[in-house]
Amino acid sequence: MDISREFLLGFIKIHVLYHAQKEGFCGVDMMEELRRHGYRIGPGTLYPTLHKMQEDGYLESKKRTEKGRARIYYSATPKGRQALRHVRPKIDELVSEVLE
Repeated sequence: MDISREFLLGFIKIHVLYHAQKEGFCGVDMMEELRRHGYRIGPGTLYPTLHKMQEDGYLESKKRTEKGRARIYYSATPKGRQALRHVRPKIDELVSEVLE
């Protein structure tokens, strides 16, 4: 795995948690959101990441049908919301140091 990809995957997970606790999302919408922020991530990376985050207890999912299409929507679990609260001050500190 490319080292920059490994680091970016951490950022992507935090981004996922943020949106999962804010409004929830389906995978297609998250790929579009991440692309909007400059991440180049395809389904072969995103869906295994979402499944692993769900397996680890950070996300939960529910199936919904919209416009005749079955979609899986992800939202943050209490553990996921707690993880996000825990990393926010660390993100702030890191950004302050890196951008000094």
